[in-house]
Amino acid sequence: MKSWYAIRARGTGAEVAIYDEIGAYGVSAKGFLAELGALPEGTPVDLRLNSPGGSVFDAVAIYNALKRHEGTVTVWIDGIAASAASYIAMAGDEIVMPENAFLMIHDPSGLAIGTAGDMRAMAEALDKIAGSLIRGYAAKSGKTDDEIAALMAAETWFDAADAVAAGFADRLAEPVRMAARFDIGRFRNAPPDLVEAVDGTDREGVPTQTEGVPDEGNPETGINTHPETGSIVDGAVEPADGTGEE
Repeated sequence: MKSWYAIRARGTGAEVAIYDEIGAYGVSAKGFLAELGALPEGTPVDLRLNSPGGSVFDAVAIYNALKRHEGTVTVWIDGIAASAASYIAMAGDEIVMPENAFLMIHDPSGLAIGTAGDMRAMAEALDKIAGSLIRGYAAKSGKTDDEIAALMAAETWFDAADAVAAGFADRLAEPVRMAARFDIGRFRNAPPDLVEAVDGTDREGVPTQTEGVPDEGNPETGINTHPETGSIVDGAVEPADGTGEE
């Protein structure tokens, strides 16, 4: 699978492009943290984000790494930042959305195989993860935890103007052409026009601001699994091999 991820030096700063899923089948936290950590201390970073989400564990690790980074982090949502990807976006000191971009937040969800105890453990894990995500969204937007929890439970999609009004982004930019193709039809409230536009996008192009970004990047990925129940992936938990089996 072609990797749509790269970090490259650019003048006095660095540009990071994440145009893929987060986690096992796209951009892993392990690879991202290694390359981000190799940048000179205090390097300003432009993070260009176009992703349907992925592993919440990888997303949390990437978010924390960006928050620790001593340089200014500016996030550009070049297409969509859905689910786990929207949480990564919250790490930006400034979040910029082209007028035709979208952001989505929702509750993590999952699958577990095993006993009733396994199911309860999964539910507890999901509650804890949701609480962590709520705090990140609330810190950026200024909304209360209860307000964020309600938005997540409803799987809320924001266009750029709505995201700015809600506090999830700071300013608008000119529209761009979406590049990476994603299946967002699995989300229950995805805007139909966006589903059609993203599914039919020509993957040979890139948005205007990111022309020239290499598409080979660092393909190293890692699968993070919950020790008992499996891995939580963009609102889906993949059972670990052998979970619940004697």
